[in-house]
Amino acid sequence: MFEPFPRGTVLHFVRHGATAANLVGLRCGGDLDLPLTDIGRRQAHSVGQALRAANPPIVRIVTSNLQRTRDTAAIIALELGAAAAPPELVIEPGFAERHLGDWNLAPTADTEIALRSGLAPPGGEAADVFHARIVAALERIRPLLAQPLLLVGSKGVARVLGELSGLPGRLALDNGVLCRFELGPRFEELADLETS
Repeated sequence: MFEPFPRGTVLHFVRHGATAANLVGLRCGGDLDLPLTDIGRRQAHSVGQALRAANPPIVRIVTSNLQRTRDTAAIIALELGAAAAPPELVIEPGFAERHLGDWNLAPTADTEIALRSGLAPPGGEAADVFHARIVAALERIRPLLAQPLLLVGSKGVARVLGELSGLPGRLALDNGVLCRFELGPRFEELADLETS
């Protein structure tokens, strides 16, 4: 059973900066560890600069163990540290992107219908397994959510958080886009379904 978050618990989220695969419309799952491009690094710097104005300030950045998310997080921390004490970086591998197996580096358009219909990628991760992994990772960082936190993740992680937060439709964030999720009653209701 998923324990409710305290009322008003907010999770700030940013999608990692762009990789070469992202820039040309290719799939890039959590089982493919690609670096940021120069554009991706500039996106991370911009997010860090924008977050300097956060009130209360971000004190911790959680990221997966993928290079693209770790590097995005490190750049943001560097920017935030230029204005105040740098935030603590925490690696949580459970927040890695969904494993896409044979769909890695395939054109997004070629796999979109199969992905939306719920098919598991050959050699990849089923949607329900991915969702359960994200819920378990949230449980592991639960104690950290008492203070302002930024999660650096991927588009798939943002989609799961959007679904769990009760957002309508399919959330699709561009690289380097910042958003926030309220972890309220709808979140707990849907998370319970994922873990039961």
